[in-house]
Amino acid sequence: MNNIKDIAKLAGVGVSTVSRVLNNHPDVNAETRIKIQKIIDSQNYIPNRSARNLKMTPTKNIGVIVKGSFNPFFSEIVEIMEKNITKRNFSLLLHYNPICDTEDAEIIIEQVKEKRLNGVIYLGGNFSKNSNSYLESLDIPLVLASSNIDSDVDKNFFSSISIDNVQSAFEAVDYLCQMGHKNIGLLSSGLIDEYNGKLRTIGYEKALIHNNIPLNHKYHRDGFYTFDSGYNMAKDILTIHPEITALFSTSDIIAVGAAKYILSAGRNIPEDISIIGFDGLEYSEFFHPSISSVKQPIEAIGEKAVELLFSNTKKHILLQTELITRNSVCKAKGEKI
Repeated sequence: MNNIKDIAKLAGVGVSTVSRVLNNHPDVNAETRIKIQKIIDSQNYIPNRSARNLKMTPTKNIGVIVKGSFNPFFSEIVEIMEKNITKRNFSLLLHYNPICDTEDAEIIIEQVKEKRLNGVIYLGGNFSKNSNSYLESLDIPLVLASSNIDSDVDKNFFSSISIDNVQSAFEAVDYLCQMGHKNIGLLSSGLIDEYNGKLRTIGYEKALIHNNIPLNHKYHRDGFYTFDSGYNMAKDILTIHPEITALFSTSDIIAVGAAKYILSAGRNIPEDISIIGFDGLEYSEFFHPSISSVKQPIEAIGEKAVELLFSNTKKHILLQTELITRNSVCKAKGEKI
C-alpha cells in the first residue's frame, strides 16, 4: 500500500477520515472506523507516526523539497537552511520534485513516509483546495516557502513565508515608467512557473495602467527559468518590436540571458535597452553592466523557514523585497542615472 490516499479509495471515504482513524480521533462512527481499520490491517499499511514536537522524535531528518529542477534562487535558500538545521543537530534531506501531475501535497506525504521525516520545508509548489486532505493527515510540522497557496487552503495545517509578488513587480516597472519608458517588454517564466509568472505579470500591468500607458500584449513573452530562454525571448521580442526601450524580467536568470542577447546584437545597456530582473542573485550584480533587480530577502526566507519549523506554531509571514538600482537602467532619452 503506497499511501493514505489508497486506503481512503478502498474504503470509499475521504483522506481526512482515514487520518482521523489513524490518529484515534473520536469523531468517526464505529462502523466506518472498523471498515477502515480492516483495510489498514489487510494491506499491512504502516502510517508515519512522527510527533509534531521535533525535540521529542527519535529520528532527526528534516526534508527540504524543491519544486522543479535546479533553481539558483532556491539553491541559495537551501544552503542557508542547511546551516540553520545543522545548528540544531538535525540533518537536511533534499528532494527535487519534478514538474508533474501529482499533487505537491501528496509528494510531501510520500516523502515523509519514505524518509521518516520529522519536518518538511517545501520551496515552490502549488497548493489548492485539493491539498487540504493531504495536509490534514500530516503529523509533522510543515512550512511552505515561496509557494502558490490558494485562498481556500486551510492555513491551520502549516506555516508559510512569502513576498508580495504583485507589489514588487509593480515597483520595478513603475521605476522604468518614471524614467520615461513607455514601450516596456515583459519576459516571464510563465511556461514553467505559472504562480510567480502570473503575479509578477499582474504587477507589470498595474504599473503601466497606473502610469497611463496602454497595455500591449505583443510586448509579453513567456519562457522558462533559464539563460537560454531569456536570450531567445529577448531576441524574438526585440527583433519584432525594435521600438521597445526597456525590459522587465520576472527572474534574474532570464534578465542575464536577455542582456547577453542585447550586447551580442551590438546594442548597448542601458543606452539602447534598459533592463530589470527579479530575485537579487549574484549573477545580476556581477554581470557587466550590473543589472537592476528586485531583491528577495533570501537569507531571511531560509532562516525564518527553519525557525518556524522548530517553533511548533502556525504563522504566515510576508517579507519585504527591495528594488536594487544598478547600471542597467537609464532615462528613456539615454541619460544615465
